[in-house]
Amino acid sequence: MTAVTNRPVDILLVEDNEDDVVIIQEAFAESRLVTIRNTVSDGEEALAYLRREGRYHVAPLPTLVLLDINMPKKNGFEVIQAMKADPGLRSLPVVMLTMSDREEDIVRSYASGACSYIRKPVDLAQFHMVVKGFELYWTVISRIPVAHKTC
Repeated sequence: MTAVTNRPVDILLVEDNEDDVVIIQEAFAESRLVTIRNTVSDGEEALAYLRREGRYHVAPLPTLVLLDINMPKKNGFEVIQAMKADPGLRSLPVVMLTMSDREEDIVRSYASGACSYIRKPVDLAQFHMVVKGFELYWTVISRIPVAHKTC
C-alpha cells in the first residue's frame, strides 16, 4: 500500500460579494492543506489573473478555482467556458460555489466543465462542515494535476 501524500491546494476564489469572501476565508482559515491564495471580484479579473495579464503578470497559478456564478462583467459560466477553451487553463479544476440551487445552473455548470458544484451554506457552522469535507476530498481522496510551471 502506498502512503498518501497530501499536497497543499492553493485556491483562487472568484467572488463578488465581500461578505461571502469574509465568510469563505474564515471557514478556510483553520485548514492546513487548503489555502485561499488570492481573491478576485469579477469574471474579467479572474481571467486576467489566470492568464497572468496586466497587474497579475507574476501571479501564481492556483491548483483549483472556486467560482461563483452570478458576478459582474463576466459571469461564472463565461469564465469557465473561457478557461476550458484555453489550452493553458483547461486542466485547472473548477468548483462552482454559489447560492443557486437551480437545476439548470447545476446542469450547465457540469456541462461547461466544472468538476463539482457546491451550494453555499447560509449558516457559518454548516459552511465549516462543508470546508472540512472539501479539504478531505481535495487533499486526500482526489488527485489534482501538478500546478503549471511559470515560463
